[in-house]
Amino acid sequence: MERESMSYDVVIVGAGPAGLAAAIRLKQLAVEGGQELSVCVLEKGSEVGAHILSGAVIDPIGLNELIPDWQVKEAPLRAPVTEERFLVLTENSSWRIPNGLLPPLMHNDGCYVASLGDLCRWLAQQAEELGVEIYCGFAAAEVLYDANGTVTGVATGDMGIAKDGSHTANYTQGMELRAKYTLIAEGVRGSLAREIEQRFKLRDDVEPQKYGIGFKELWRIDPSRHQPGLVLHSQGWPLGSHTGGGSFLYHLTDNQVAVGFVVHLNYENPHLSPYDEFQRFKTHPAIRGFFQGGQRLAYGARAVNEGGLQSIPKLCFPGGALVGCSAGFVNVPRIKGSHNAVKSGMLAAQAVADAIMEGRANDELTAYPEALNASWIQNDLYKVRNVKPALTKFGTVLGTLYGGLDMWLHCLGVNLPWTLKHGRPDHTSLKPANEANPIHYPKPDGVITFDKLSSVYLSNTNHEENQPCHLRLKDASVPIAVNLARFDAPEQRYCPAGVYEIVTENSQPRLQINAQNCVHCKACDIKDPTQNIVWTVPEGGGGPNYQGM
Repeated sequence: MERESMSYDVVIVGAGPAGLAAAIRLKQLAVEGGQELSVCVLEKGSEVGAHILSGAVIDPIGLNELIPDWQVKEAPLRAPVTEERFLVLTENSSWRIPNGLLPPLMHNDGCYVASLGDLCRWLAQQAEELGVEIYCGFAAAEVLYDANGTVTGVATGDMGIAKDGSHTANYTQGMELRAKYTLIAEGVRGSLAREIEQRFKLRDDVEPQKYGIGFKELWRIDPSRHQPGLVLHSQGWPLGSHTGGGSFLYHLTDNQVAVGFVVHLNYENPHLSPYDEFQRFKTHPAIRGFFQGGQRLAYGARAVNEGGLQSIPKLCFPGGALVGCSAGFVNVPRIKGSHNAVKSGMLAAQAVADAIMEGRANDELTAYPEALNASWIQNDLYKVRNVKPALTKFGTVLGTLYGGLDMWLHCLGVNLPWTLKHGRPDHTSLKPANEANPIHYPKPDGVITFDKLSSVYLSNTNHEENQPCHLRLKDASVPIAVNLARFDAPEQRYCPAGVYEIVTENSQPRLQINAQNCVHCKACDIKDPTQNIVWTVPEGGGGPNYQGM
């Protein structure tokens, strides 16, 4: 059956900061040029912001350019950074690095503690006021190509398909959305971006992308312990010297605190559970006091791009471009990416608008990467390009010292002539289970620390249960024959939502996939040692429904 289709000048996949910034800028440019541009944004979440998860300390540099009067228009940036602390933790103590020793680019002067999800909801309002069409609950499941292999748009997934592949009474066929240009703004490790990268060889001649798994909880704490605008970061315990990562503690308004933890996904020990490391972190004497008498409100997890400058793929392809975290513009030591996401969306929008006004369509937007290379995004990432590979190469202590020296030299105008390489991708880093030390995690107390399933409950995650599993195995024998036998089934531990479980039936182990728990973090797609797990989009509207995150 032929699918229904709609045509636009531009289709944008993903209503995050990059996708919405691109949509807004396209409409602004159309007004400035006295022309009409039809712009559609597809968002797989049930609403804008439902799948957005970030710390976040937001640098408004991109927003200042996109919507200069954002304060007048009441953007939800209400807690300017008032104090910064950086701690190094040992198991029972901590010491603070004086702010004067931190490279200037790591300071947060002029930044705001905020919910990135709320900011995206506000950006969506600005976009719709300009005439952008935003469709939530529709997952872009397929890239459309013409006879020459050029991208001509995307198609949404069919809905109402049962687990066995049959059509239920609620079956609705997906729709094609065709466009002169398609911008992919899915976020980290998106399924369409992965396909496009492979088809057009966008990752040839660049370093592999590197990732972390980030966790976040939102708490309401005792007012006497609350300090609006306080930004606290830490490094060290509970992670060992060869496992990268760190924490954040951000004080918002209304006695709310966002606490989070990131574990770099190139860790070696298959017994390690990033989720349980996060829970342990909250019990540290320097941290625990913030949560005494408090209430946990929300939980979420998602992957984070960490490769930086040397891992950015080719950005354009015939018919479109990658923007935001689909390309990987996170500044790892600053723990920020939204400012670069907004700017990349604006630059892509300029290239698209110019092309359409010249009468072009479905070609390569070469002006976009050229503009990006000349922008402050390039400078932002260039200054920190050696930090992440130094942590991988030298370990936490020596890598941090080297990274700090490298950043300080850049701030002083000394440009080191080399760029360190990342080497292998994250999924190749695990040691066999019998060569690694087991890790015994304490039982959650239900007060400061919690189990996975109670946490998933707070993420408001929901999927239609009678649908095909969106977590697909290339080979159903691999989880037991390889992952369990060699690595003690690490998917049980790197997943932050209890999706993967080894159960025994008739005295034989098998992998059970609880897909309804999935918070769309993509850790399985990244860390699976055999790359046997493939994350695909479920029915639109499924997944977490983050509020205030």
